[in-house]
Amino acid sequence: MTITFEAQTQRIGDRLIVPLPQEASQELPSRGQVAVEAELNGHSRTMVLEPDGRKGHWVAVDEALQEALSLTDGASVTGQLTPTKAWPEPQLPSDLDAALADAPELAETWASLTPMARWEWVRWVQSTRSPQTRERRVEVTISKLEDGKRRPCCFDLSSCTDPELSRSGKLIEVG
Repeated sequence: MTITFEAQTQRIGDRLIVPLPQEASQELPSRGQVAVEAELNGHSRTMVLEPDGRKGHWVAVDEALQEALSLTDGASVTGQLTPTKAWPEPQLPSDLDAALADAPELAETWASLTPMARWEWVRWVQSTRSPQTRERRVEVTISKLEDGKRRPCCFDLSSCTDPELSRSGKLIEVG
C-alpha cells in the first residue's frame, strides 16, 4: 500500500515539519509512530512518522532533509509513503547512550529489543521538558531493562511527545 500526499512545511519554533493531510494519516496502519519508506519531493529514505495527538501524523525535517530538498517554511512537499515493518534504528540521545554504555550487562538485552521498542524507549526519555524528569527516565529505563521489561509502561503511543513541538500531547497548531 502506497499513500500519496501533498502538504506544506510548517515552522514551529526552530523546527521545520511536514504535517500530513488527515486523509493520508487515516490510511496509515497506526495512530502512533509508523515506519515508512518515504519519497519526499523525489528524495527517498526510511523514516518514522510521528503522531500529532489528533489521530494524524507529521514528518520531522532534519537538517539533512531540509538541505537536500531546499525546504523552507511554507514549501510544498509531494510525497509517497509505504508503511514498512523494517524500522530504522533510532538515534540515541547522549544521556541514554551513556547510561547504556555504563551498564554493559544490558548490551545483549538492548540488542534483543526490536527497533520499534527501542524507538519507544527513546521517545519516552525525550518526552519531557524537565531535566530532572528526563534524568529520572534514563535511570528508570536502565532499571526496567535490568528487570526484564521490554517497553516503557503507561505511555500514550498516539500522543505527540516532542516537548519542543507539543502541548498536552498534541502538536502545536500554527496560524
